Amino acid sequence: MMEMKELVMGVDIGGTKIAAGLVNNKGEILYSTRVPMTTLGSAEQGLAGVIEAIATTLRETPEVKVRAIGISAPGPLDPHTGVVLNPPNLPCWRNFPLTAEIAKHFALPISIDNDANAAAYAEARWGAGRGHRNVFYATIGTGIGTGLTIGGKLYNGRTGAAAEGGHMSIDYHGYRCGCGKRGCIEALASGTAIARRAREAVAANPRAGAALLSFADGNAERITSELVRRAWQAGDVLSTGVLEETAFMLTVWLGNVIDVLEPDIIVIGGGAGELMMQWLDAIRAQLPSWSINARCTEIPIVRAFYGADSGIAGGAALCEGMGNSSTQD
Repeated sequence: MMEMKELVMGVDIGGTKIAAGLVNNKGEILYSTRVPMTTLGSAEQGLAGVIEAIATTLRETPEVKVRAIGISAPGPLDPHTGVVLNPPNLPCWRNFPLTAEIAKHFALPISIDNDANAAAYAEARWGAGRGHRNVFYATIGTGIGTGLTIGGKLYNGRTGAAAEGGHMSIDYHGYRCGCGKRGCIEALASGTAIARRAREAVAANPRAGAALLSFADGNAERITSELVRRAWQAGDVLSTGVLEETAFMLTVWLGNVIDVLEPDIIVIGGGAGELMMQWLDAIRAQLPSWSINARCTEIPIVRAFYGADSGIAGGAALCEGMGNSSTQD
């Protein structure tokens, strides 16, 4: 039975689902639930899912006193005002005062931040970055999101828009990113980018791409980063080349990160991030060529502790650090 004590609630808002969970002060998730997210309807319909997830959690754990709610949501958003601005995968919300709307339903303190920042804070407090004050976190998946703690505090910048490391450009002639810039690391090394570059490699050399294409049932449009991983594990040369190039681009990027921030530790999460951790030795070997920091290889690069539950843990971490995030009573 769940301990009879105060807990915090973390709420993870995604493009297809909303997850909510109760978390103790050790970062342990003691209860969780998931409900569908409506993104193509009205703002109120999207809000209804969030309210349902919170209400369900409260209703199903009556023995627990929830002292605060932390929201992990896709950005861009303003963590100071609690307004969700214009997230690409949540078209139902444009300049939507999410924190204020949730506060109408629940008399609890509420914190909010973008999902990468929230996950970074959870990793720094309870996860793979625990014990380090300056933590750089990157989740590599469909896109690349990053977060940063400095001196043990989440760094949001002047307006809450800081730490968008996924949109650091390493090639101004490169692919145009969804943000509008060229050569962002997200446009080059995310899971989406890995799949696109693999499809292009198959189109350029169908013979060399035959093995990878077989994993996609002969349809190049079905090639995903997961299929690239499977083909690489099966010894496919083309897939190996795509991933080697991805590791190289991540090395260039991390060299820049180290030169600007010199964090105590670098934490990597996300599905494609887990794949690229298989190339960690190669990244470490090349890093001195892409960082002016003579001690760059001393910085640990480690797997994230929280996987699919990073949003719940991240939201909860915001509650623990409410002095660093926006709140609304």
